[in-house]
Amino acid sequence: MSLSDLQAETTEVLARLVRFNTVNPPGNERPAIEYLAGYLEDAGLRTELLACDENRPNLVADLEGTGDGPILCYLGHVDTVLADPSEWAHDPWSGDVVDGFLWGRGALDMKSQVAAEAVAAAALGREGWRPANGHLRLVFVADEETGGDVGAHWLTTVHPAKVRCDMLINEGGGEVFEYGGARRYGVCAGEKGIFRFKLTAHGAAGHASIPRTGDNALLKLGPVLDKLAGAKLSVQLSEAPAAFLRSIGEDPDDPAAALARIEAADPALLTLLEPMFGVTLTPTMAHASDKINVIPSRAYLKIDCRVPPGFGEDAAHERIAHVLGADGRDFEIEFTEKVMGNSSPTASPLMDAIDRWVQANDPGADTVPVILPGFSDSKWFRDAFPDCVAYGFFPQRHMSVLEAAPLVHNADERIDVRDLGFAASSYVDIARELLG
Repeated sequence: MSLSDLQAETTEVLARLVRFNTVNPPGNERPAIEYLAGYLEDAGLRTELLACDENRPNLVADLEGTGDGPILCYLGHVDTVLADPSEWAHDPWSGDVVDGFLWGRGALDMKSQVAAEAVAAAALGREGWRPANGHLRLVFVADEETGGDVGAHWLTTVHPAKVRCDMLINEGGGEVFEYGGARRYGVCAGEKGIFRFKLTAHGAAGHASIPRTGDNALLKLGPVLDKLAGAKLSVQLSEAPAAFLRSIGEDPDDPAAALARIEAADPALLTLLEPMFGVTLTPTMAHASDKINVIPSRAYLKIDCRVPPGFGEDAAHERIAHVLGADGRDFEIEFTEKVMGNSSPTASPLMDAIDRWVQANDPGADTVPVILPGFSDSKWFRDAFPDCVAYGFFPQRHMSVLEAAPLVHNADERIDVRDLGFAASSYVDIARELLG
């Protein structure tokens, strides 16, 4: 298929997917998954639905080869976060194409990638291509947005043989950015860990009409919030961020200077890149008194803490101590969630194939490894298959990371339709190169 044909078909498939309301919870992904299953079956793929919850099945689709070789998997989720239509310029479940953009919830996260992966596999299947060495597998899942308990986590735990793979392409990278006069495409090689905690201040209750009769625990949180707001990033370099700095011509042995130069060149770009390089502490919830006329004896903050791969709880404790200083000893710290970060090597045949494709299809551009500050289903595949090399890559040439990233989980989510054909062509070409 030509690039224009891939663009047209991926646009049509994405519009269909957007029109399925798969806001999670509750998800209700079955209609979208069944649509994809029928589409891929018609192209010659073998499909199977696997479900922990009958309303929320997962799809595994295969194009098997004639010889031994690796299994390349294209992964994606069809559930989305919520959307309030009153905040949108276009209905979030319309899939309308306006001014060259397809609008709707999931247009970036990540029904667009699902559509591009499906169209690439369907195009290969319809033309009679089968891998000469290996196996092409598509896995489209439910429930990524709330952790994967009936999606990828369940699949890799209960049906590992049916989703096993040696190489994996998922979400988390691919948007273009410019730095140092060159165009770069991020390839996500890992994800930060999650070490969320509750910080509690203690005081003494009293009647709110006589403020000094108590010791107001809520007031003690004010300085904590100030320190969190003013804290500068601590830097703990893991493999991918160090490789990122080398790739853009900066010195990983002096990351502070490198980040300062990025900020001077493009402050908005630093805002998106900075979380890769260290532990972040973001207060998101607070609670104090249950009655408006009672001075609280206890007040707490819930803080979302993210830690680079290769570091764990000790790094979180060190960051908390650094930000709060001696005052931190006055508070109770309780970790409520502990998930180690995960990553894949930045050097691999899959990375080489992605890099060659970028250079061939955007002359002068190159790839750089990045770390996803958030979570994706790649974690479950890396956990289940330790030898699997998993990357996030959905190439977007026409919509930069500075344009796309702020729209994820936001109102007016949309994608430039030219990037749909661009991405689909990458999945066609990468499968051909790696599987023969």
